[in-house]
Amino acid sequence: MTVDQRSGRPACGTGVRARGFTLIELMVTIVVLAILLSIAIPSFNNASLSSKLGGFANNLLASVQLARSEAIKSNTVVTLCASANGTTCAGSGGWQQGWIVRDVANRVLQHQQALPTGFRVTQAGGNAVLSFQPIGVGATAATFTVCRNSPLGNQERAVNISATGVAYVTRTETGSCP
Repeated sequence: MTVDQRSGRPACGTGVRARGFTLIELMVTIVVLAILLSIAIPSFNNASLSSKLGGFANNLLASVQLARSEAIKSNTVVTLCASANGTTCAGSGGWQQGWIVRDVANRVLQHQQALPTGFRVTQAGGNAVLSFQPIGVGATAATFTVCRNSPLGNQERAVNISATGVAYVTRTETGSCP
């Protein structure tokens, strides 16, 4: 860098360059950022949906396991049923309105709140009450589908309960929400 002898300041036109971004560099950066966001946001939405569905299915699975273990522990019949109010079994409506675990004395052992709007839990064959006998077996086998009804997603979770009371969750991607 050349210095003016009289003023002690840098001489004009000596190659001193201002630092910063040019308009073209800034525009290229914005375009690259927009492309990355357009790719990342749908992936994040799918991960979020997967997490929510898994959580709802696991809540149902935990209620099944609680009903089965309470039946064995108390040596009485324990039921799991859909419930809108958290105290009695619902006569109509789906499992997305919530569910309860109750014993023969009609004491509620667990209450699950309703699922958020747009999510659905359906039981194959209708809204049957699941009863677990003191030996731990269920009255019948059951399959529940946990899915997003609105807007329709391509992921689902199936909660399968065998007649022996063993329950497990599987992931499906049929893209239909019954």
